[in-house]
Amino acid sequence: MICHIVGARPNFMKAAPVLDALRRQAGVQQTLVHTGQHYDYVMSEIFFQQLGLPPPDLNLEVGSGTHTAQTAQVMLRLEPVLLERKPQIVIVYGDVNSTLAAALVCAKLGIPLTHVEAGLRSFDRAMPEEINRLLTDQIADLLFTPSQDANENLLREGVTPAKIHFVGNVMIDTLVRLLPLALEKWKGNRLSVDGIMVEKNRYALVTLHRPSNVDNQDMLYRIMNALAEISRDIPILFPVHPRTRQRLRDMHFEFPDTPLHLIAPVGYLEFLALQRYATLVITDSGGIQEETTYLGVPCLTVRENTERPVTVSIGTNILVGQDTQRLVRETQAILSGKTKKGTVPPLWDGHAAERIAEIILRV
Repeated sequence: MICHIVGARPNFMKAAPVLDALRRQAGVQQTLVHTGQHYDYVMSEIFFQQLGLPPPDLNLEVGSGTHTAQTAQVMLRLEPVLLERKPQIVIVYGDVNSTLAAALVCAKLGIPLTHVEAGLRSFDRAMPEEINRLLTDQIADLLFTPSQDANENLLREGVTPAKIHFVGNVMIDTLVRLLPLALEKWKGNRLSVDGIMVEKNRYALVTLHRPSNVDNQDMLYRIMNALAEISRDIPILFPVHPRTRQRLRDMHFEFPDTPLHLIAPVGYLEFLALQRYATLVITDSGGIQEETTYLGVPCLTVRENTERPVTVSIGTNILVGQDTQRLVRETQAILSGKTKKGTVPPLWDGHAAERIAEIILRV
């Protein structure tokens, strides 16, 4: 029996194609455990529905908390589940707290562990996700990487080459499968989201969630001022997490009389539809750097580093750091037609999960 552990939205998008690929193999039994790290409708249930994920066999319902508390709660609640169900292998995804927590439990119980999306590094240990990635990769028995730089990182860290398998990007598997369905949301050249109507290739899309950007009042103020300036040239759609919206209320940000639209969070299909025809995307998300590279959409990342350097070296991504004036300048360059021409990285072809399933069954 194979046990999949998921906890947050990025995990759902990575697990869906792997579950499906293994389901198509004869004699494979699977169980899906949701830790409940993301637990409300928009953050969790709607993604299960849109991605075609089966309902989880078990939800640990850990909820929110500090990184330490959340990791500890997942470990405490997961251990008896694994002891009872006795999986032959556990699969974890990405770099969220649930990923590391499950890896530690497996290490203590001696259960073979597989890490999907292994080897990514930002080389910034101030990021909790970087610690999660580093430790999980040292524990895992099978490591599936999305890019060649991830292989190089693992080898440099002393991981045995036999454990490492370059399979491509499972996030892109999900994108390839669901893009046609997402595009059905467009009615001709127009799409309505949360009461706002946009036209193809005539808007910018923004998503920001990292504490360094949204929990730092000074930084959030500078970002919002930059977005206000950009919105004078192009309408902006910004799906905002309720916590970020409260931060804006707390600092009494005065919105300009421009089309800077703060909308409610949207589901995967709606966001994918918006990405496809955005003039540009401004983000601090790792997964969106990958999706925009595949879609050929210019992406400006409000971070000093990225664990997905392939999106910069051969993709459409540009790191602008926390320099909001550079953010404005790079946006103006894109609007004037000076866009970065990227290509799709190797094995980002929609078949990564099939390669994973084949290797798991063989090994």
